[in-house]
Amino acid sequence: MKKLLFATLFVMPYNLVAQTATIKIDVERVIGTIDPKIYGVFMEPIQISGRRGLPDSPRLNTLYGTLYDPLSPMADENGFKKNYIDAMKELKVTNMRWPGGNFLMGYNWQDGIGPKDKRPARINMAWGGIDDNQVGTDEWFALNKSLGTENVVAVNLGLGNIQDAAYWLEYCNYPKGTYYSDLRAKNGHPIPYKVKIWDLGNEVDGKPWELGHKNADDYVEVAREAAKAMQAVDNSVEFVGCGSSWYSKNGWDDWNRKVLTGIGDKIKYLSIHSYWENSPDYYIHMGDGSRIFDDRIKITAGEIEAVSNTQGFKNPIYLSVDEWGAFGRNFMSVLPVAQSFNSFIRHADVVKMSNFTLLTSLLSNNPKQGTFKSPLFYLFKAYSNNCLGLSIDTYVACDTFNTEKYKGIPYLDVSATYSKDANIVFVNVVNRHKDKAITADVISISGDFTGKAEGNVITCKDLQEAFVFEKKDQYATLKTNTETKNNKLTYSFPAHSFTQLKIMIKQK
Repeated sequence: MKKLLFATLFVMPYNLVAQTATIKIDVERVIGTIDPKIYGVFMEPIQISGRRGLPDSPRLNTLYGTLYDPLSPMADENGFKKNYIDAMKELKVTNMRWPGGNFLMGYNWQDGIGPKDKRPARINMAWGGIDDNQVGTDEWFALNKSLGTENVVAVNLGLGNIQDAAYWLEYCNYPKGTYYSDLRAKNGHPIPYKVKIWDLGNEVDGKPWELGHKNADDYVEVAREAAKAMQAVDNSVEFVGCGSSWYSKNGWDDWNRKVLTGIGDKIKYLSIHSYWENSPDYYIHMGDGSRIFDDRIKITAGEIEAVSNTQGFKNPIYLSVDEWGAFGRNFMSVLPVAQSFNSFIRHADVVKMSNFTLLTSLLSNNPKQGTFKSPLFYLFKAYSNNCLGLSIDTYVACDTFNTEKYKGIPYLDVSATYSKDANIVFVNVVNRHKDKAITADVISISGDFTGKAEGNVITCKDLQEAFVFEKKDQYATLKTNTETKNNKLTYSFPAHSFTQLKIMIKQK
């Protein structure tokens, strides 16, 4: 996870008059099938000294003592807290990428296997502190089994080497009769884990922060040879190539083109990491953040298409946004997550996997009173539980606002999904207007609306107010019902809100 520096920008005047808008949906205009793997999470042991400098929380680790704590009364038989496990099941999280992150690039997987009292303590070279390796390969797999999620394992191509990557795959996937497969059995796990998806490194272009950084040419060589060695162990695995995560003016698009050209025939996914570009100004935060996030997806998708065509690749390559999120403990971090999911859905033809940072961020935590579900949890649930099936095209006409960097940003950010089997459309609407509700006519171009539209609304009174345990019962979604008539409904979307409309539809 890249260590971010935030800059303050200045906003241009924007229109404060919100007028009636139009949203048109068309179930016959399919963008692509939504892959359930976009509802994944990411985990690594990050050492944090207080929550971003706030004085109300102690030094913590995102894994040890938070998710993994064998002495906790909430711990399961593997030492993981059941409150997090139950929450991830409720969210229907589909996959978990581990063990990093920056941590990965200095990690030796062999430190984390075998008897726990014999595992070495190592310096966490990425985040500081000591890692005693009590959570290693077999523990991560136990957690995935408890969550019901698919494993996505990232191999160390920073300070690690190709042989270590191949040995790790052997430990995880080879049936028996070799040193590492038999060692897995000796450690109590005779049945292979059969991990399908493997990341070839993490943020390798991140020269300022990443251990074992490489330039694009060197990364291509080591990734290609790692893929070759790992396929010699198990030729059924799928690889994620390391796209750029360093978005300063360092030629990140050039990195992606070189990686695609060099290992495009070996990979199923190209990864990018994209964290929301924060700003203290509301409209820059919502407007610039959304455009930057979406542009990174569009530009990388275009590079995948261009290189695949020019190189004649026969294998499709998809995009994995396998680290993403927005930082904060108030509503300013919630609407960006909704807009990010909207981007994934609108690009469902190419975005086929994503991993939210971090699993433990999806529950809010009071050090003394425990975890609780904030608006972020309910927002994630609205997407992960409902937005499957097909991504369908939407047309949006509404008022816009400007920032210094971007012009004509619509106040309404919209995506739509369609389930053919259930005859249900979900329309996801973020009203980015800070102060005014926006009334919109939602119109079906193909297919007949039937019955009432059910709405789930997530909003707040104070955008800056931190989520607190005492108000946990106030954070659940507000439910509404709206009549549909003549394939149209009219709905008022509250200021700075997320609304998900569930509409029954009958195809003509």
